[in-house]
Amino acid sequence: MLYVLVAFLVSLISTLLIVRYRSWHDGLTADHDLEGVQKYHSAPVPRIGGLSLLIASGVTCALVAVREPDVLPNMVLLIAAGMPAFLGGFAEDLTKQVRVLVRLGLAILSGAAAYYFLGAAVTRVDIIGVDWLLQFGVVSLVFTSVAIGGAANAINIIDGYNGLAAVVSAMILAGFAYVSFYLGDRFLLIVALSTMGAVIGFLVWNYPHGHIFLGDGGAYFLGFIIGELSVLMLARHPEVSAWFPLLLCIYPVFETLFSIYRKKWLRGRSPGAPDGVHLHMLIYKRLVRWAIGSREMRHQTQRNSMTSPYLWLLSSLAVIPAVLFWQQPYLLMLFTAVFSTTYVVLYRRLVLFRMPKWMILKKKKRQ
Repeated sequence: MLYVLVAFLVSLISTLLIVRYRSWHDGLTADHDLEGVQKYHSAPVPRIGGLSLLIASGVTCALVAVREPDVLPNMVLLIAAGMPAFLGGFAEDLTKQVRVLVRLGLAILSGAAAYYFLGAAVTRVDIIGVDWLLQFGVVSLVFTSVAIGGAANAINIIDGYNGLAAVVSAMILAGFAYVSFYLGDRFLLIVALSTMGAVIGFLVWNYPHGHIFLGDGGAYFLGFIIGELSVLMLARHPEVSAWFPLLLCIYPVFETLFSIYRKKWLRGRSPGAPDGVHLHMLIYKRLVRWAIGSREMRHQTQRNSMTSPYLWLLSSLAVIPAVLFWQQPYLLMLFTAVFSTTYVVLYRRLVLFRMPKWMILKKKKRQ
């Protein structure tokens, strides 16, 4: 637990300093766009929370060097491999001018770096035919790199409301930590626990009041770590079903795939073009905004923060069975299908204004 505590405190203090001295850097780091299609905050907010995650990772490496030096080389290589993904997102946080394809390409580069330096290669997905193809080095390299890039982008896609990406990521990391502990894999356990601690430290200042955002740098770095934990767990432990990390991460993964399908095939738009009809946005527009009963900007933060718990619950419906049945592929496949069906049905009902009754909050009286 020392790694969790240290990462938590370092992230907590780093984020506090960023928030406290925001007047020094607001002009460069704050998100001043309050009118965009995916903007749900009422005042400029720093979007460099990912810097706290990186600092916490660096301090964790220093602690590992003292306590478990045999784990240090892999820790350093993992963070170094993730730097293209982080820097691409961080540059977007500062300049607002880095295209999504550039950021995605850098995340794919991070996946390729981990492939070569850490042996983080996807060689099986427990699907007949695909596993045979993955035995070829080139196929495995391309598949792994694209998968890591997709994981990084997936966390960025769900990072739309206060606490949403952070809590979902913390749940996923807790799942990896549990299985890593059971397997006795110190490297994966330390990575999962320290990253989880760093995310929780950041979350203190992000939820519910939204004093700081994760930003593209933080989301891409966090997605990279989660993607690498998925790949490394399968590469290092044949007894783990390939469907375990898929179900564990199914909410951000399915959100990404469904968004690509919706934008490209249904609307004829670029998959990278922002829009306002992701599932979390529909919950905000159809349920939360109605429940608050006010469209005034002064209630924006309240509406923002009330959206995330719905998605935490949805994600937990996948995380819990993934952790319980991590060695049983058929059960994992079943729960993956159940989650996917639930997502599509829920999305359709929200689009058509037929909200499930259990999701509707009682409308609060105006103050």
